[in-house]
Amino acid sequence: MDLIWLIPLLPGFGAALNGVVGIRFFSKRVAGLLACSTMALALALAVWAFVELLGLPPEARAHDVVLADWIPPIPLETAHGIGAFEAPWSFRLDPLSAVMTLVVSGIGFLIHVYSIGYMHGESRGAYARYFSYLNLFCFFMLTLVLGGNFLVMFVGWEGVGLCSYLLIGYWYEKKSAADAGKKAFIVNRIGDWGFILGIFLVFFTFGTLDFRAVADAAAAMPVEAAGFGTLSLICLFLFIGATGKSAQIPLYVWLPDAMEGPTPVSALIHAATMVTAGVYMVARNAILFTHAPMVMTIVAVVGVLTALMAATIGLVQTDIKRVLAYSTVSQLGYMFLATGVGAFAAGIFHLMTHAFFKALLFLGSGSVIHAMAGEQDMRRMGSLRKYMPVTYVTMLIGTLAIAGIPPFAGFFSKDEILFRTFLDNRLIWGLAAITALLTAFYMFRLMSMTFDGAYHGPAWEGHGHEGADHGHGGHGGHDAWHGPHESPRVMTIPLMALAVGAMVAGFVGVPAALGGNNAIEHFLEPSFTASAAVHGEAVAGETTEAAAPAAAEAGGEAAAGHGEEAAHAPLAVEWGLMLLSVLLAVVGIWFARRNYVTRPEASEALATRFAGAHRVLLNKYYVDELYDATAVQGTLGGARGLWAFDRRVVDGAVDGSGWFTRLSAWISHMFDKYVVDGLVNLVGWSAGESSYALRRVQTGLIQNYALLMLIGVFALLTVYLFTR
Repeated sequence: MDLIWLIPLLPGFGAALNGVVGIRFFSKRVAGLLACSTMALALALAVWAFVELLGLPPEARAHDVVLADWIPPIPLETAHGIGAFEAPWSFRLDPLSAVMTLVVSGIGFLIHVYSIGYMHGESRGAYARYFSYLNLFCFFMLTLVLGGNFLVMFVGWEGVGLCSYLLIGYWYEKKSAADAGKKAFIVNRIGDWGFILGIFLVFFTFGTLDFRAVADAAAAMPVEAAGFGTLSLICLFLFIGATGKSAQIPLYVWLPDAMEGPTPVSALIHAATMVTAGVYMVARNAILFTHAPMVMTIVAVVGVLTALMAATIGLVQTDIKRVLAYSTVSQLGYMFLATGVGAFAAGIFHLMTHAFFKALLFLGSGSVIHAMAGEQDMRRMGSLRKYMPVTYVTMLIGTLAIAGIPPFAGFFSKDEILFRTFLDNRLIWGLAAITALLTAFYMFRLMSMTFDGAYHGPAWEGHGHEGADHGHGGHGGHDAWHGPHESPRVMTIPLMALAVGAMVAGFVGVPAALGGNNAIEHFLEPSFTASAAVHGEAVAGETTEAAAPAAAEAGGEAAAGHGEEAAHAPLAVEWGLMLLSVLLAVVGIWFARRNYVTRPEASEALATRFAGAHRVLLNKYYVDELYDATAVQGTLGGARGLWAFDRRVVDGAVDGSGWFTRLSAWISHMFDKYVVDGLVNLVGWSAGESSYALRRVQTGLIQNYALLMLIGVFALLTVYLFTR
């Protein structure tokens, strides 16, 4: 377990080598082999660490590895005086991070293998760049889930945001892809604002950013049941970060647009990385959230509303990847619903099962797009089951799993969430149950429109016209299209592996009502509880009698997700809820088959009859338009206003100052020219003119001088005589 730091480092090494050297020199084969090999080694190390962890007693299943003193102690003020802000570069392996590393490395490896076939139409340099980004994505996600403190997690958190921008906008020459990448990056920055404020407040409150130290300190504090205190504010900030990364209301709008990236990227983002980060972060801070019941309610309400809203939008979408995108938003809502009602283990269980069947569905849709030369509109498909039997069977397994049909994986995890929600809040459970019905409907609508009925796609080989490549060259990878066909084995083998996972992954969480012991919940429980030694301690190490009972309660049973209440619920209730959830799924499946296979005209009749509702759903409740009219146009309007202010006021003041300087210089010039120089010239002129007059007197004749003297004497005598 001391080598867990190699788990993220290996794909990081692959990313660096492909990014620096591979783009210039590696062949496609070498670039793909390097990326897949590093992920395979990371998966092997994750399995080895998991097995070692299983060998430890439950109370000792935690191992910390400190690689370096990243940030040395810095004096910084906290709520209890001056503390030492420090952050070692540390990794922590416990049941929660072990499950996440298996999911990320396992699903990530299969997606890497699948990408070898899917992206073979790219140029050599672009191929290496793609695998570099893919490896980098897994590096940051593994750093995120293994981080032993908030700052290491934040590095991974920001890293996956960067990689989402790079991969969603991979085909950057396509404007819609570049815009989608920017949209994902910007929306996530909004959520990250809340997350980083939460980190600041965590340090100010507890004087540390270490996950275990924070959990132990929080366990010694009373539950904020009567008001909205510091712990509630911390949890609210953290949840804002989670809504951005995990696409919850109101920050979900980036995820459907992320479909602009290559389909394997969509699978990686939606199944194994990025969007699960928010759920993981909330689960990692389970003790903090159980001490903030008001925020827990907010989490549950936001989760169920997101699940319901996204499911209704998915009912009418026609792009195969967009249906799956809204499905992901909906399933993430289920996961947050689980954490909101205290069922943290159920939320992580659903995260794990969802990773299998959602990766399967996305890669299956990529196989369909590959077969249809880039076509993504389900209305231009149909009857593909006879051309793509492997893709059809594997996607059917994934669809049964997400619909909650036993014994597939989604049944066990979704049923556990519905059961725990029923025990906590009946109204929220009702909304979640309706969402389960809608999920089964829109997923089998996808299957029916894609694989059943009549073929509606373009003709080929003389059947009217050849099908055009409607997408990027990387989709089809062929110069000429020869009709729908099964994908190569490098793509179908990962589909088969994921299908097996979608069938068997749920058996690690078989509930007691079905004869199991919910093994995954017991395995994860130590990650959601505080150390027994600190149950009676306060935040700064001071012992208070009031804090001990609350800590013992919240640090144990509450963080485990209402385990006592679930254990004592009548089996008849659990059986009844299971039967109801399966019945709802069956109804949804039947209605989808009826409307899109047996009586396809019925769906058009419904769309016509409820044209207003259909238009609203087709336009996704006009949320993007609302954001465009408010946030986007408001930002642009503000920017234009600031530009005008800068141009007319700031620049105007500068220009006015220049104009005034030029005016004053002109006035000074004119004064100097006409006044100062004029006076000087006047003196000179006067001297010249007077000298000219005097020069006339200087004739050089003695008789003239004698005459002037006589006139002078005469003048003087005259004056003298008149003045006497």
